[in-house]
Amino acid sequence: MQILSLLELTIKNQELLNISKKAINGIRITKEEGLFLFKNADVSLLAVLANSIREKLHGDKTYFNKNFHIEPTNICVFDCKFCAYSRKLREKDDYAAWELSEEQIYEAINAYKDSDATEVHIVGGVHPKMGLEYFKNLIQNIKKIQPKLHVKAFTAVELEYMCRKANVTYKEGLQILKDAGQGSLPGGGAEIFDEGIRELICKDKCTSAEWLEIHEAAHSVGMPSNATMLYGHLEKYEHLTDHMNRLRELQDRTKGFNAFIPLKFRNKNNQMSEIEEVSIVEDLKVFAMSRIFLDNFNHIKAYWPMIGRKTTQLLLSFGVNDIDGTVDDSTKIYSMAGAEEQKPVMTSQEMIELILQVGRIPIERDSIYNELRDYSLTTAQ
Repeated sequence: MQILSLLELTIKNQELLNISKKAINGIRITKEEGLFLFKNADVSLLAVLANSIREKLHGDKTYFNKNFHIEPTNICVFDCKFCAYSRKLREKDDYAAWELSEEQIYEAINAYKDSDATEVHIVGGVHPKMGLEYFKNLIQNIKKIQPKLHVKAFTAVELEYMCRKANVTYKEGLQILKDAGQGSLPGGGAEIFDEGIRELICKDKCTSAEWLEIHEAAHSVGMPSNATMLYGHLEKYEHLTDHMNRLRELQDRTKGFNAFIPLKFRNKNNQMSEIEEVSIVEDLKVFAMSRIFLDNFNHIKAYWPMIGRKTTQLLLSFGVNDIDGTVDDSTKIYSMAGAEEQKPVMTSQEMIELILQVGRIPIERDSIYNELRDYSLTTAQ
């Protein structure tokens, strides 16, 4: 009630007040109301609304997991204008191109055999010679090495290509991967769903409809997933609202999404380098709106290697309740584009301290948000 009283005293615009009251009271706001908030609410109001929703759902709990990334290759058949990561097959001799052998991948898995990592995250470029059968066998062998390790793998872009090449439906392909031991999907490749923007920045990869269809198929076979949104490039607030609305509609049907992760466009070493990166204030606004609008998503995640540690701490008061994992310097997707973290590694203790420093409670989770350990209890002893 204190927040509502404060809003009534400070908000002079009646429409803004009505939308804010709906958000605070847990009433879904419409696509049009979301756009109105984006355009008219200042960042301090969005912080109040998003933090109120976050604390109703999770209190001060802030989740992280112990994970590492394997990127089999950055050789890719597609040409996304924002990507600083991929190389064409003909560029295989480029110093920045790589293609791991199976042995190298298994060595990486073995390197974590005695660690307390619970998840391996496998994504990479769409290599023309790495298909469904290859990845099925890869996952089976990974599970033989580490049976308890959760395999979160493949963006919808990778899956569309491998299913098309194997001449199977998305559901059939995902069932094959699930039977091999894959546990969930990351959320990459969504970029922005607006078809006009997509035509300009990633026209040759899977469509918005295909991305949504693939995630719906994953949910139908019992494989949860995450969802992402690339912001800070050519899009406008209308496109961000539309993107989140399409995700919200799918989540209404399947309830299969674990978390939503806004991803900031980084402008280094890509074909869109002339576009200036948006400010931290805009970052805060996008994350807060994500929490306010996506009422059927339990978790809003800040991917710290992309957004940076200090901004991640700020975001814990703007609706975010998850900061991803330890990563262990095993991803190059954002560092090659000029992300804040050029060597993305945080120990568990560093993650715990990052969360505690801003008055939140560090909770280690598994890949599907089962709580494994409350570190506030540990540190209090």
